[in-house]
Amino acid sequence: MRAAVVRTFGGPEAVEIVETEVPEPGARQVRIKVAAATLNPVDAGVRGGFFGGAGKQIGFGWDVAGTVDATGVATAWSAGDEVVALDPGMVRPLGTHAEYVVVDTDAVAKAPATVDAVHAATLPLNALTAEQALDLLELAQGQSLLVTGAAGAVGGFAIQLAVARGLSVTALAREGDEELVRSLGAAHFASGTAEAGAFDGVLDAANLGEAALEWVRDGGAYVGVRPGGHPESVRDIRTTAVSVTADGARLSKLATLVDEGVLTLRVADTYPLAAAAKAHARLEEGGVRGRLVLIP
Repeated sequence: MRAAVVRTFGGPEAVEIVETEVPEPGARQVRIKVAAATLNPVDAGVRGGFFGGAGKQIGFGWDVAGTVDATGVATAWSAGDEVVALDPGMVRPLGTHAEYVVVDTDAVAKAPATVDAVHAATLPLNALTAEQALDLLELAQGQSLLVTGAAGAVGGFAIQLAVARGLSVTALAREGDEELVRSLGAAHFASGTAEAGAFDGVLDAANLGEAALEWVRDGGAYVGVRPGGHPESVRDIRTTAVSVTADGARLSKLATLVDEGVLTLRVADTYPLAAAAKAHARLEEGGVRGRLVLIP
């Protein structure tokens, strides 16, 4: 099979398409024939060596949508099942940017029935990150939440999931994104900055860090999306960062929310797997609204 990898860190030109053996599922694993896999900013970090692994072959991709192709023992999935999954990991020989991928059975969920595989592939990483970040904030119905980077993939899901939890959401984004974030359910909009101490919590999808603490009330909560990168606590604000984990049961609920119209899946563009380097170059240009998706 073909897979997109990096063996020498660098820019988009460092992305290689290699031929490699089709992986075999072990116990409590399934093999998925990839129909679509999303390119995320974490992949650019992998390509640039941000997570280490010098001298190794490192695969790209965490999200996948496709069809179960083979199973190991002790799994409830069957060949032919249409699924989505999160396959997390920074430094491993292969990721989901390939023609086949093996994942743990507990990471898999039935694909949303109302969208195609290209759109379904944008769900796992970013929606699970938003959902798990909201869990860490521990906000109650009626409390106020500021979402930074609200027009991005994590931020957009965070708005919709927070509204579904009964939170009052303010979206912080560029001026030109106001219509978008309001369409996702944000009750209020801010550009550049927000009112100091006005929010019970901040979900910092823009990785603003310490600067975002100014907007949290005393004793409030801050959650970032860069593991280990959250600022130190001030004014009794709880600070932490989400480190997304695979969770098939939670992913299944998120897929249901897609089918119910609660979650919006946004695709910016698609690329064949062979043009993975071009997709990386587009991501590096910035300003992408929605996700870039690779199709083997």
